[in-house]
Order: sequence, then structure tokens, then C-alpha cells
Amino acid sequence: MALQNPSESLLVRGRFAPSPTGPLHFGSLVAALGSCLQARSQGGLWTLRVEDLDAARCRPEYAQDMLATLERLGFAWDGELLWQSRRGPRYAAALGRLAELGAVFPCACSRRELADSQLAPDGAAVYPGTCRAGLAEGRRARASRLRVPGERLAFVDAVQGHVSQDLAAEVGDFVLARADGSYAYQLAVVVDDADGGITEIVRGADLLASTPRQILLQRLLGYATPRYAHLPVAVDADGEKLSKQTLACPVDAARPVPTLLAVLRFLGQEPPASLVDASVSELWNWAIANWRLDRVPFCRQLPAPC
Repeated sequence: MALQNPSESLLVRGRFAPSPTGPLHFGSLVAALGSCLQARSQGGLWTLRVEDLDAARCRPEYAQDMLATLERLGFAWDGELLWQSRRGPRYAAALGRLAELGAVFPCACSRRELADSQLAPDGAAVYPGTCRAGLAEGRRARASRLRVPGERLAFVDAVQGHVSQDLAAEVGDFVLARADGSYAYQLAVVVDDADGGITEIVRGADLLASTPRQILLQRLLGYATPRYAHLPVAVDADGEKLSKQTLACPVDAARPVPTLLAVLRFLGQEPPASLVDASVSELWNWAIANWRLDRVPFCRQLPAPC
């Protein structure tokens, strides 16, 4: 539920940005609770954004189910809920700004044409620069790509430590928008975080490899770079990330206290045994007062509790 009249003077602003492609599962709840506690423990704001750019997979009913689950678990967010699907004009403005800087070029390559390319850390194809110097005669643009500079970008993550990536070699020029008018995640998330004044981004380590791309976009657009903390990703018995695709079980919102305690333990916190009999509000009060980011395990994957 939304909190009314949040204090705009607070400096720390966090967010949770789920995609409504299915019910909320344990892995998503890890990011939700970690991001919320990191902001609340510093007296900050915590906002909620629905990343529903993928019209083929996102459903309004999934979004409503996720919101209801978060409320039953005691989550409360500040300000209005933000929907990415309604933010097209802001993404178009950012893309236009990048084009003015000469940082964008049209690309005619199909996925099939890039199928034999080297894979980036997140599994996407490393772009070989086919259209960087201009479209071949008779080809039409399928996408707009960012012209990536040949330099190594590094940052310090509050959980994962020093992270470094050679964007040109490991990722290549990446897509910002497609010919059908849709915008890529990398551009949308950067614009949304900047517009929301987000200072703390706490999310799963599966997005760690995307962060250098986002920092590059922030620098080009003149945005401040938030502080990052990438939490361990919950995996199943086969080592697969919990997701809708792997049929991860929905969060048990009917038993909020045991569910939240399981997430706290996963994140390396040390809730006392007495909290088993606590109310939801008592558990939240303890969690906010005792949250310690430095207790989160220094790893990128952890088995989810059975």
C-alpha cells in the first residue's frame, strides 16, 4: 500500500522494480525485502515500480497479485506506483538526447545474424559492430544501439565488492530501442531511477553484469550514479535461478512471519527465535532496527530454503 505524504526532504531513496510476469516468488521477495530494509534502516523512502515493458509476458493481473502479496506481508511504499508502460515519452526524450551526442546509431542486424556471436556475461550476444559505420545498402534499421567506448568501467558494489567490465569487448554496442517503438530495459531503468531520485539500488546479483551499461548511460545523460548493492540470487536444487520460467513456487503470504524470517536468514541477518511468535508489525520493527548490509553473504548465488 502507498504511504501518504512522504517527507521529500529525506536523502535516501530506494526502490523495488518487479516485472509482472507471474506470482511473486522467494527470489523476488529477497530483492523486495533487502531494498526496503536498506532504505528504511536509514530513515529513507522506498518506492515501487512495475517494469511492464514486455507486453508479451506482462499481465495486469500478475501486477495486482504481486501488490496484494506485498501488502499482506507488511510492505508499504512511498508515493505513487510507477508503471514503465506509461513512460514512453520520457524514454524517447532520453534517446533523443543521446542521439544529439552522437552516441546512437541504427542497426539492421537480426537475432539470427548475431546467433554465432560471443556471449556477454548475462547471456546476450556481444555485438560485433556490424552497423557501427552505417547501414548496408538496402538494409533497414531494426533497432537503435548505443555506441560503446573502448574503455573499462569499474565500480564498488556494497555487497559484491570491486566490479570491472570492458564494455566494448564483453558487451559491445547495446540496444536502446527497437523499430516497433519499444524501449530496452537498460535505457528505461536508468531514466526511471534518475527521475525518481533513487540513491540506493539493492537488487539481485543476476543484474550485476548490467550495471556498467547503466552507469555508462547515467554518465552520458548527466545523471547521478546511485549506490549499488547486489544481493545473492536464490537458486533451486539444480542451481537454477528461481524464476517464473523455472516454475518457482509463489510466496506464501498467508504465513507472513515465517516467510519474512526465511528471507532475513537467507540475507545473513540473525532474527531471534522469539520472533516466530511475533506479529507482522513487530517483525518489521525488529528488521528495520537491526538490518545490517554487511551481514549479507558475499556471493552471487545461494540455495533457497526448502
